Amino acid sequence: MKTAIGIDLGGTRIKAVAVDESGRILKEMYTPTADDDTRGWRVAVKNAHTSILASLNNPESITGISAPGLPNATNSCISVMPGRLQGLENFEWASYLSTRAWVLNDANSALAAELKFGVAAGKKNVILLTLGTGVGGSIAIDGRIYQGAFQKAGHLGHMSVDADGLPDICGMPGSLEDAIGNCTIGLRTRGRYHSTQQLLDGYRLGEPLAAEVWLRSIKKLAVGIASLTNILSPEMVILGGGITSAGDALFKPLADYMDAYEWRTNGNRTSVVKAHFGDLAGAVGAAGFALLKAEEQMK
Repeated sequence: MKTAIGIDLGGTRIKAVAVDESGRILKEMYTPTADDDTRGWRVAVKNAHTSILASLNNPESITGISAPGLPNATNSCISVMPGRLQGLENFEWASYLSTRAWVLNDANSALAAELKFGVAAGKKNVILLTLGTGVGGSIAIDGRIYQGAFQKAGHLGHMSVDADGLPDICGMPGSLEDAIGNCTIGLRTRGRYHSTQQLLDGYRLGEPLAAEVWLRSIKKLAVGIASLTNILSPEMVILGGGITSAGDALFKPLADYMDAYEWRTNGNRTSVVKAHFGDLAGAVGAAGFALLKAEEQMK
């Protein structure tokens, strides 16, 4: 059976998996991104790849890389990535890893995993949001990932939920990414908390500032999701990424806000579900994408 390695390059952690062609995870590992310099995260990816490859005892395994930004037309590198992971743009992974490798946007990778192997199997019109360091997004229409002109579609984290807010890394005022992404915790909490986990710990302990910031962030997330359901009318909205590990602290207040804001024509409610693969979805989708590209090359 064919196997592939999938690596998800996140702002905080690198997730690496080996999967077979049915989507079964054979091996997984996590390592810090080491985004203090260009060499740091490159070496971290290479070490993760080497470790996973050694565990498979299969030197023919191919590789998919899930990363933030926009890939080029041949999926050999990320061509546009403003603001983070310096050195990622136009970096050729195949030559660096000495293997066949393809790169795709991290959120598109996560949705591809869910469509093929996860909670969206059999669905056609689906939206995915990844909640982590930032907020990624992906759209499936008629069962296929929609990338739009310039491969830019799906950057749902850069939709505005506050026209008077500060600009995000793409210049959008009051973006959904800045409303709930880990990247703005210090700013949103006036320096009191430094990570989403710290904010959640404070929320669960009943700290007033933590409750105010957390619930305001979820309210903006609900407004964003409800807006997307009006625009695209999906069957399902999937939430992935590390922030979804908050569990009921996220999904219960989100459901209450969705009750208030979603336009439910004829009683139709869009299901909002947690990704099956959790924060491994990007890595699993990248591996699946590599298998698909390898098959295309053989035709």
